[in-house]
Amino acid sequence: MKLEPTGERMIVDEYRDSPERYLIYLFHMVTYRFASEFVEGKRVLDYGCGSGYGTHLLSSRAQSITGVDVAPEAVAHAQSAYTAPNLAYRTIDPDAPLPFADASFDVVLSFQVFEHVRDTARYLAEIDRVLAPGGVLLLVTPDRATRLLPFQRPWNRFHLREYRPDEIRALLAPRFGDIRMLGMGGTPDVLAIEIDRCTRTKWLTLPFTLPVMPDAWRVAMLDFIHRNRKTAEAAPTKPIAFGEPDVRIADDISPSVNIVAVARKARNA
Repeated sequence: MKLEPTGERMIVDEYRDSPERYLIYLFHMVTYRFASEFVEGKRVLDYGCGSGYGTHLLSSRAQSITGVDVAPEAVAHAQSAYTAPNLAYRTIDPDAPLPFADASFDVVLSFQVFEHVRDTARYLAEIDRVLAPGGVLLLVTPDRATRLLPFQRPWNRFHLREYRPDEIRALLAPRFGDIRMLGMGGTPDVLAIEIDRCTRTKWLTLPFTLPVMPDAWRVAMLDFIHRNRKTAEAAPTKPIAFGEPDVRIADDISPSVNIVAVARKARNA
């Protein structure tokens, strides 16, 4: 099944036509590579698996891994494109509890999902419920400090809210006592590609990403820009001369394009 590109969901073949898009692809791949050290021999839930490429990548390390998503077309694509004996996919209802028993997983991955979640308290409560004592949540979400002006709403039309690291820590703290906050960045020349993209976009979209703008207007105008940008896209003018070694996750990243939180559930929970 061919998955329709939206500009938000990662479809690997759609992200190799320009340095900017290829860098976004690398951010996703480096995230899953980072996760690989946590999933060895574990029962893993990829909460928001999208097209399934990352879930499949980790299946070679995990005891078992289940990818879930609210989009049936994404799950259908994943089921047809990425398979392994220890890998399963399920479509879930965003307004219903996860269809798993308590303590079903040792690791839960939430990569580029939290910014889409309206009821974050319920979302984290479900993660807490399905995590076994001592289990780990890996949560990755855009860092608004890099992407947005202090008062600005998201310029990504699919994002409900973007967060600062201290906000993510505060949301995790009631359920996870052991929290390590990291960032994602890269070599200066490579990171500059993403910083320039974010800077251009946040100023271009500023009139309708102000807090006073009704959300329906914000989304409509962002849809309009997305359609016209896509129509105007041209072949890359510069070769892509960087790769995964140019992107890193660490606790001393500044500026950081993504927040990376490693949160462990208490063993006596």
